[in-house]
Amino acid sequence: MNEALPKKLFIKTYGCQMNVYDSDRMADALAPHGYIPTQEIGEADLVLLNTCHIREKASEKVFSELGRLKELQTEKRATGGDMMIGVAGCVAQAEGEEIARRAPMVDMVFGPQAYHRLPDMLAKAEANRHMHPALKRAVVDTDFPEEDKFAHLPAAKKDVTIGRGLTAFLTVQEGCDKFCSFCVVPYTRGAEVSRPVAQVLDEARRLADAGVKEITLLGQNVNAYHGEDASGRSVGLGELAYLLAEIPGLERLRYTTSHPRDMDDALIAAHRDLPFLMPYLHLPVQSGSDRILKAMNRKHTAAEYLTLIERIKTARPDMAMSGDFIVGFPGETDADFEDTLKIIRETGYASAYSFKYSTRPGTPGANLPDQVEEAVKTERLARLQALVNQQTTAFHASCVGRTLPVLIERVGRMPGQVGGRSPYLQAVHLEGSTDLIGAIHEVDIIGTSTNSLVGRLKRAIAA
Repeated sequence: MNEALPKKLFIKTYGCQMNVYDSDRMADALAPHGYIPTQEIGEADLVLLNTCHIREKASEKVFSELGRLKELQTEKRATGGDMMIGVAGCVAQAEGEEIARRAPMVDMVFGPQAYHRLPDMLAKAEANRHMHPALKRAVVDTDFPEEDKFAHLPAAKKDVTIGRGLTAFLTVQEGCDKFCSFCVVPYTRGAEVSRPVAQVLDEARRLADAGVKEITLLGQNVNAYHGEDASGRSVGLGELAYLLAEIPGLERLRYTTSHPRDMDDALIAAHRDLPFLMPYLHLPVQSGSDRILKAMNRKHTAAEYLTLIERIKTARPDMAMSGDFIVGFPGETDADFEDTLKIIRETGYASAYSFKYSTRPGTPGANLPDQVEEAVKTERLARLQALVNQQTTAFHASCVGRTLPVLIERVGRMPGQVGGRSPYLQAVHLEGSTDLIGAIHEVDIIGTSTNSLVGRLKRAIAA
């Protein structure tokens, strides 16, 4: 009896690193059911769109992509093939029924908390395909389950690492309880949930055993992590970092994204005590105006943020900061925007992400008066990005003349070149053999390019 041929799976991932992690886990969940990944969407038997609701016009982009998939699905059926389609992630969570109504070619619609049920959903969807088209309906699962999805997902394979092979993402926390007035995360990802300590450590050990040198812990609000240990005690992110530091082979640790309100003493102490916890912190402030911060429901002031930055840099003097900024929030005046530029100047960022405010249906910010004109938002964003770019350029320049430990990850774009990442997440290019790949090497920084550093392998001085 011949074994069934493997089926091809194509996953298109939108948005954040957590979606990248989730996409890999969905592939792991489907692997025992005969699905193997493909990079060619046209040969896929199953296409999953893992969506993000953060960016502007997110749902419109999904429906546009579904229109293209419908054409591809029709072409495959005309030649005797078929293609199942699923929509996952935060757009699916927010607009599941609307997707099922507007896009009848879709077989499954499911939110971020339902990935562990994907094989069951797929079985139901396959059964539905034999129904009359007038009766067929997508399988929709957008509930927030009580069970822990991570406990039900299969373990990541040892021979398949997430990301570039030497680095990996590891989700430790999901959801958010902060309810910032501009954000959809509490509505699409649910309340804050932390994975148990043992579960996190087990996955980290598997990744280290597979050759991963650097792990980035992920969470919508990762420094709110409060996983339980074996005794039922709550463990914060700082204490978790100390435990991860004991894993053999794991040489670097990062985490993202954080909230200023959850940057506690234990986590700051971990930055002080653990060299393997990288000195690069993404800590969004969003605005420098106390009035706008209050309207955003951030529950911190500009002064409190700056004091926190001072405490962090006192504990770790070589810390480099990254941040997020929203310009044009409803009611933002020229004076409010100048306060944002002021906090950028006072903090000094190595990098930052910045966006024009756009309404998200269902969030309090969508109903606020005094929406800022698009032209004003565009002008403010350009000014803010110009300032941040100046700071990024200055930070890169400040690295010239230093010797930095660089994790060499890959072959470079030029012959005889290799590339890696500095502790500050900067791309570093240098001449060297492929034998350097897979380890951390001391590199003299001798120059900068537009978005990276130029290095030279530091040579040991003979005795």
